[in-house]
Amino acid sequence: MRRIYIAFSVIGLFVILIASSCSSTKETVAISDDEKMAFRQKEGDTVKIASDDTEYEIIIIEPGFNFWLQSVARPRNFYTQSYMENRNNIFVTNYNQRVMQPFQYDPNLYELQINYNPHTDYGYEVNYKLYNYFIYFQRKYNQRLGPFVPRI
Repeated sequence: MRRIYIAFSVIGLFVILIASSCSSTKETVAISDDEKMAFRQKEGDTVKIASDDTEYEIIIIEPGFNFWLQSVARPRNFYTQSYMENRNNIFVTNYNQRVMQPFQYDPNLYELQINYNPHTDYGYEVNYKLYNYFIYFQRKYNQRLGPFVPRI
């Protein structure tokens, strides 16, 4: 009888651990007044992401992004290029997967795939603006494109 009790206790503990790990513990991210102002903008900003050193460019049409980039985002050279490349690779992969699943993810948010090759050197400026766009996108639309909370 004692063995059954011990086995039941271990199974009960295991069930409790699984149940507690499955519960949603969503971290809330504080949003500043400047960020709220950027999120409320309705007119489209057009931000051209290009590097003088490379032939690559991205055009982002998103209301408030340019204001957010100038007033809220970390300044240039805060992150290393390799840090942003690693994060951009994760963000692009998850973003593109969501584009391919329009019945599961909002097709108005995930419209077109992003052609980002992790083995291509896009330069600092392209990676900086793309990284910050993903942070902006995740914070504005309450999305998670990676295993980490999008912070500024």
